[in-house]
Amino acid sequence: MNLLLSKAATGGIIGGVVGAVVLIIIIWAIATHNKFIRKKAQVEDAFANIDVYLKKRFDLIPNLVETVKGYAKHESETFTRVTEARASAMRATTVAEKVVANNELSRAIVRFNKVTENYPELKANANFMDLQAQLRTVENELVNSRKYYNATVREYNSAISTIPNCIIARMMKLAPLPYFEATEEERQNVKVQF
Repeated sequence: MNLLLSKAATGGIIGGVVGAVVLIIIIWAIATHNKFIRKKAQVEDAFANIDVYLKKRFDLIPNLVETVKGYAKHESETFTRVTEARASAMRATTVAEKVVANNELSRAIVRFNKVTENYPELKANANFMDLQAQLRTVENELVNSRKYYNATVREYNSAISTIPNCIIARMMKLAPLPYFEATEEERQNVKVQF
């Protein structure tokens, strides 16, 4: 009888341990799932902030282009590129499309700024100078927003890639998100002339 009691007690202990382990795994899975949801929401919030500054940028570009057109009529190819890049960026819907399109827009703006430097009378235009200052402010805000976005993407991508979290991430069909990276033109050294 003691032997039966001891087998029953051992079975109860094993059952309790297995039940506790299963409960811990369930709690961990729920906590991990919720962590991923919070991290994804942070990334989406960070990207929404970028969208605000991109909208400001989109609104400024046509005014800048129209101001410069009067001074630099033979630079129409540059103006067309900026306009097309702006339109493409505005049509982008997914994060990846927006990253690519806005990188192209950044390249076009860099080329546009290089063109405007060839026209000293344009630099004296108060309207142009005001628009340039506004664009610089928006670009600085975009830089800061991109830094925050990239930091949240780094945390999210790390969280979904580490073991054992990747198990839950795969079940949720989560994939790494793209970073906002500097364009090739933005990486080049700035040429300063006096």
